[in-house]
Amino acid sequence: MSNALGEQVLVLNRLWQAVNVCSVRRALTLLFEGHAQVVFGAADGDFRTFDFNQWRSFSAKAPDADTAVRTVSFKIRIPRVILLLGFDRLPKKEVKFTRHNIFERDSNTCQYCGKIFERKDLNLDHVVPRDRGGPTTWENIVCSCIPCNTRKANRTPAEAHMRLVRKPKRPKWRPFVQVSFGVSMHDSWKHFLDLAYWNVELGQDSA
Repeated sequence: MSNALGEQVLVLNRLWQAVNVCSVRRALTLLFEGHAQVVFGAADGDFRTFDFNQWRSFSAKAPDADTAVRTVSFKIRIPRVILLLGFDRLPKKEVKFTRHNIFERDSNTCQYCGKIFERKDLNLDHVVPRDRGGPTTWENIVCSCIPCNTRKANRTPAEAHMRLVRKPKRPKWRPFVQVSFGVSMHDSWKHFLDLAYWNVELGQDSA
């Protein structure tokens, strides 16, 4: 059952908001230590919560209803959703400073001419050139098409008589869980996840 212990469990804060995913092993540890409860959808559509002992008893009554983990003395069902008992905040995940995320922030748009391009036709430009002391940071890097990049050359926008479409800045915190939906999602997660909300792209917030 080692593979089962590595499966993903959806984690809710105590306001029943999805905030993370963890392994079954971690979920069972949180459950055993009293930091979390199992959330289980009943046949009538309501959700019930179970502490460790309640979940263990429930597992004994319905041992074959789902995949279970066997210990030395008992067998316990794998939880699919757990509820944290002492956490009511959404996690603040800092957006990583990567080429992909800069393209996302700028919506694949040249920040000088305002036109949208394929990523292969875009460069990353230092607003203040590097050899003029310009840092490689969110606030000094923008997407630029090749013609605009060539025109600007090793100058500031003001020196090149060019204007930025939008002042570059660090993207806002994204208050949602970054779950990979490339893996199959358990049916019990669907009630708690709004895919349209989770797939908001960077740079779509109003400036």
